[in-house]
Amino acid sequence: MTVMVLATRGCSHCNTFCKELNELGIQHEVHFCDDEPELVEKYGIRHSPNLIVDDEVIFRRQATEHELKEFFKL
Repeated sequence: MTVMVLATRGCSHCNTFCKELNELGIQHEVHFCDDEPELVEKYGIRHSPNLIVDDEVIFRRQATEHELKEFFKL
């Protein structure tokens, strides 16, 4: 399973979101829209942060801990 957070560098939620993923033991990579505009176009990104799992946008916002546990079946 490939998990990616796609966010802008100035996203105030990105650090918190990544911290929650870490605490849940979900390995992920962080990519920045500012550096990879091709990902912005590919996924139709308009807001930040976004959670992309196996090439599919799952959340177009910061998901709650409950939503993450439910999605990842933790």
